[in-house]
Amino acid sequence: MKSVFFKVSCIVFVLLLSVSFTPVVQEFQGQAFYFSKSTMELGSWGARMNEAQKKDVQARLKNRLEKTYVLNFNKEASVFNEEDKLDAIAGATDSWGTNFARGEQYKNVKEGALVQAQEFYGKKFLVKDSLQRIDWKMGKESKQIGQYMCFKATALVPTSELTWYDFSWGDLRSAAAAEKKADSANTAPVVPEIKMTAVEAWYTPQIPVSHGPAEYWGLPGLILEVSAGNTTMLCAKIVMNPKDKLTIAAPSKGREINKSDYQSTVQGKMLEMRNNRGRPRRSR
Repeated sequence: MKSVFFKVSCIVFVLLLSVSFTPVVQEFQGQAFYFSKSTMELGSWGARMNEAQKKDVQARLKNRLEKTYVLNFNKEASVFNEEDKLDAIAGATDSWGTNFARGEQYKNVKEGALVQAQEFYGKKFLVKDSLQRIDWKMGKESKQIGQYMCFKATALVPTSELTWYDFSWGDLRSAAAAEKKADSANTAPVVPEIKMTAVEAWYTPQIPVSHGPAEYWGLPGLILEVSAGNTTMLCAKIVMNPKDKLTIAAPSKGREINKSDYQSTVQGKMLEMRNNRGRPRRSR
């Protein structure tokens, strides 16, 4: 009887010991803080300005040309968001720019899914679509960014995929001109040429996730720097497995829509506002 009791006691002790020393595996998480700088082409309008006027315009638009972001990520998904910043001149938020700014962006690289919250003149939209595939060309060049060794990759990405949440009168005029030309020639509408943007990215295999800021993803390491068009984003700080657990989840509020329909909605509303501006007011 004592022998049986001794054996049972040993088994219980071993089980308790194994439970006590089972390591707690923390979910892999990280935070990357980015700042971006953009240049603005003043074109023919700027040609009529002196240097003092140009500097004044740059200062007034600093809130749009220089921004800070945070990317929260785990192995499969990330949330990218702009940090709030007051206008440097007026001391108020840039309401016009907000209407065409990137909203909270959730990317799931495992599922290839994008969910982005957009607000346009008080209406909330939940844009759900597939992630744009990027055909990266891996380079051999390397450089150090902070404590991380990074490698270069380049790609050509449709410009519309990088700016679908934005609005451009120029793009709208080009589409209208092509449609008018087709109508006058009594032919099928001409398919507009797809504009491409050259992208240069620097990623680090030391953080083996396929995430990156904004629309960029799909490399064998976290993207720490990316340049496209007139904008460069650079990672200034990384926090791995922060003490406070991060919430990495897709936004859930707003009218569900895809990227193409969202862009059509914005263009339609802007045209309506432009047309209403020229109409005489009704007398009461």
